[in-house]
Amino acid sequence: MMDNTKPLSGIRVMDFGNYVAGPYAGAIFATLGAEVIKVEHPRGGDPFRRGIESDDPYFIQMNAGKKSIAVDLKSDKGKALIKSMLPKFDVVIENTRPGKMTSLGLGPDDIRAINPNIVYASVSGFGEGGPWRDRAAYDTIGLSMSGFLSIMSDADKPQLAGTCVGDLTGGLALVIGVLAQLVGRGFKPGGEGGVVQTSLLEAMSMITIDAMTQFFETGNIPSRETRHPVAQSFSPKTADGAAFAIHLSGSEAFWQKLTVAIEREDLQDDPRFKTYNDRKKHYFELRPIVLNEFLQRDKETWEKRLTDADVPYAPLVNTKELIEHPQMQHLDMYEPFNDGVRLVRTPWRFEGERSKRDFVAPLIGEHSRDVAAMVLSEAEIDALVAEGTLVQAAPRSA
Repeated sequence: MMDNTKPLSGIRVMDFGNYVAGPYAGAIFATLGAEVIKVEHPRGGDPFRRGIESDDPYFIQMNAGKKSIAVDLKSDKGKALIKSMLPKFDVVIENTRPGKMTSLGLGPDDIRAINPNIVYASVSGFGEGGPWRDRAAYDTIGLSMSGFLSIMSDADKPQLAGTCVGDLTGGLALVIGVLAQLVGRGFKPGGEGGVVQTSLLEAMSMITIDAMTQFFETGNIPSRETRHPVAQSFSPKTADGAAFAIHLSGSEAFWQKLTVAIEREDLQDDPRFKTYNDRKKHYFELRPIVLNEFLQRDKETWEKRLTDADVPYAPLVNTKELIEHPQMQHLDMYEPFNDGVRLVRTPWRFEGERSKRDFVAPLIGEHSRDVAAMVLSEAEIDALVAEGTLVQAAPRSA
């Protein structure tokens, strides 16, 4: 019986990714049913293993469910092995610096000359050309260069992000591009694949698009506060120290409902706040009024009042509270703990069901022999292992 939560069953992905952006894309494909083969250097493997093999929780989050082949790509025989496997694959993923794969003889032209049906997908720091092409780029660098950190900071107080938004967005952007190419090749004569290229800088444009629209409209450079008057959003604290987020947008109905909830219907007739444009213009006069009202009652009272009035709001939750929240439990977004590790599931449901994740992240070269057996005899594999071109991990301890 077909598993509807594994729509990519039958797709095979060769994953050259390291750290987050490329591996995260590969992890999504693995969760959705693709067979993902992680190609690693025999000595150390993916640097994101951080010296503890497959036990690092961050490595597991980005690589669970994959197989690993450890092969020396600087050797002619290692490259020949990878090339001989390419006709059996649908997708290649990499997030190296531009030109690195080509220098190994495994760039998009090299790979698609062997298998024109393959989708070659890369996510770099700043793109395949331009003055920043060869610069090193980690997540924070991409966030800063994309304008995201500026948008999330106050104008006079730069802030760093609390999570790796750039890397994760890069991975998601790569997944979207690959899926588009996989669909598109079904309409091409002979099922020809293609090349998908993105970068942290380009991918973050999906996150900063609203702020850029603000700039295009007004000419003012957005920062953390510039969206609040437009969104009509507030972050009030309650008498007992809880916090909420409220977002009214341009709705007159929701504005009126808020004034009812806080028992300040008089604000509806205040000329500063009568229309959306009035409230937008005088937002920084309105905000302290709203915040002060919330300080008069506790969290429980406000939750009932806002819910009864149908005001768009949410409590300000932290990660612990999010996991325990009944709405997230209903959505079934997290795998149960397994040997101290917990994995986040992908954010899609298929026929109402969510894809479950494999907890096992591979050892370096754990599947080298099995993967190489796609194209080599046992004797040929033995020879490559003996000379160090191919490395097979020792069996896992019981």
